[in-house]
Amino acid sequence: MLSQTLATGLEHYRIGPKIKALRQKKKLGLVQMGEYTGLSAAMLSKIERGQLFPTLPTLLRIALVFGVGLEHFFVDDRKRPAVSVIRKADRLRLPDRPGDQDPSYFFESLDFPVTDRKMEAFYAEFQGRQSEPHRHDGTELIYVLSGHLVVNVDGDETVLHEGDAMYFDSGAPHTYSRQGRSSCSAVIVVA
Repeated sequence: MLSQTLATGLEHYRIGPKIKALRQKKKLGLVQMGEYTGLSAAMLSKIERGQLFPTLPTLLRIALVFGVGLEHFFVDDRKRPAVSVIRKADRLRLPDRPGDQDPSYFFESLDFPVTDRKMEAFYAEFQGRQSEPHRHDGTELIYVLSGHLVVNVDGDETVLHEGDAMYFDSGAPHTYSRQGRSSCSAVIVVA
């Protein structure tokens, strides 16, 4: 149990409301967020309502889901730097679907410590099978770094080769799959 002094000090940072705002911005329910973080929906609800303060490892799990650094929860927005460098060694490699034993691609956030982003950028390595159809608000730009990538947007299939780029409305259902046996990687920007 936290002392009243510690609880008052932590309330100042409004960690729970910041987590809730990030979750709602991504249009995730508490159960979905729990699947990504490994935390129960009940615990997440208590954290969002300020009834429970997360430990740093728990807060880091949540931060990784939303592509923000821990400082997002502790630094005043007006004092954050406008420039951020993301080192290759610091990126976290994740499968396209949490817990998937045979992912269709792996991705790494290229901008995870930047808070209140206007876009999201990822490095992706595509495996042999087609991804599940998915959609999200905004637009997407794919730039193929190596290999051949098949992108299906609302039933229309396009094969992209190294150096090719594609822009589309990501509100339409879309999938990705590597064509052939050679490795395939791309940079994906979502706005």
